[in-house]
Amino acid sequence: MIFKDRKDAGLKLAQELKEFNKAKDTIIVALPRGGVVLGFEIAKKLNLPLDVVVPRKVGAPGNEEFAVGAITEQGDYVPNPDAGHISEKHLKKEIEKEIKEASRRLELYRPGMGDRDFKNKTIILVDDGIATGLTMEAAIKTLKSMGAEKIIIAVPVSAEDSQKRLREGVDRIICLDIPMFFAAVGQFYEKFDQTEDSEVIDLMKKANQ
Repeated sequence: MIFKDRKDAGLKLAQELKEFNKAKDTIIVALPRGGVVLGFEIAKKLNLPLDVVVPRKVGAPGNEEFAVGAITEQGDYVPNPDAGHISEKHLKKEIEKEIKEASRRLELYRPGMGDRDFKNKTIILVDDGIATGLTMEAAIKTLKSMGAEKIIIAVPVSAEDSQKRLREGVDRIICLDIPMFFAAVGQFYEKFDQTEDSEVIDLMKKANQ
């Protein structure tokens, strides 16, 4: 399945989530940046509040793009089992850097929104797709540590092995496509531009007016 763009993917996911329209104690929680575009469309269609969690990828030495793991907002580390040995020194430095970045983004993306309250809530956790699943795993840990009662992952597309692994930690996964050949999330979108901070801030303001 190919999606036109993130907005299109969000609208298609909203169709699958119709049972949650105006659901009590339910919040759409998106992973920035791209996930917020989908989360905004879903929240609007289902008349639900939109919020974010900010897990961060931890890059490999000399190759920021390759994730050796991810961290929760609190700095708990989720290792990539395929990453091999990574020095403690590199990990410590990267984790410290990413905790600061998560904190900066949380403040930036939630202007005037006050503290998040996920305790005893049903969370629909949204992203634009799942590749390694490491940041999604870190997001789940963050939500559990904040007392979420139920976690439902909602994504347009996912790598099969990642989806299987994540299934154990959540109540349900709603995924529109689990392709046999998965290289990157972007291959399932006609348009997959970088989502800018300004767009995330704008969507969060609109959703919470």
